[in-house]
Amino acid sequence: MTPDIFVVAAHLEGVPSAFAAARDGIDSLLRDRGLRRSGPAATAESLLRGAQASAALEGSRFDLAEVRAGAGDATTRAAVRLSTHVLGLVPGWQRAPVQALARMHAVAAAPDTDAAQLGRPVSATGAARLQTLSRALVAPTSAPAMVVAAVVHAEIASSSAFASYNRLLARAAERVTLVSRGVDPASVTVPEAGHLAYQAGYAPALEAYASGLPAGATAWLLHAAAAYAAGAEAAADLVR
Repeated sequence: MTPDIFVVAAHLEGVPSAFAAARDGIDSLLRDRGLRRSGPAATAESLLRGAQASAALEGSRFDLAEVRAGAGDATTRAAVRLSTHVLGLVPGWQRAPVQALARMHAVAAAPDTDAAQLGRPVSATGAARLQTLSRALVAPTSAPAMVVAAVVHAEIASSSAFASYNRLLARAAERVTLVSRGVDPASVTVPEAGHLAYQAGYAPALEAYASGLPAGATAWLLHAAAAYAAGAEAAADLVR
């Protein structure tokens, strides 16, 4: 029997306590600020902030005010396009994650990627890795939803399956997972901003995960737990 990759990750040293604390912090913030049942305006603002932060993680230098005004480079525009479509892909993500990812790539990359590469993995290794992830996602798991989201992020980013924007897709899929598995149903926390808050450790943690070693997976998961808590704090001003 193939081991449940999410359960394996959830039991790495230090991970259970880190994610339990992060989940408690998110639940407390969403409850106390009235964010769990927030309306479309709060969700839209969270998505915009997430797009700006996700682009910044790729080196874009446009701040939130500039992005809100429509400014930005190709990466920023890709992140914003993706943010406007991503929640509509939640049902597809639950049924067929690889097809949902293909749609995400087509949305993000359409203006600046060859049509033949839109939504299509460019390597057999990357495609196989995404299929393995997809099978794990549609199977039952006892792992905490936030651990699942963190592994989704790292697996997609590490697979480099698409011709462009793999890390943008990874962060979008992470947000979709947090929504679809009930951590943040209204999608008002800003996990991308959480990763940006710990930017110095973000790429090294992903590289550690990509090593395939348990210590590397632990390093990534502990980063992700801290980022999720920071992403909740980034939403604290959406409802006053």
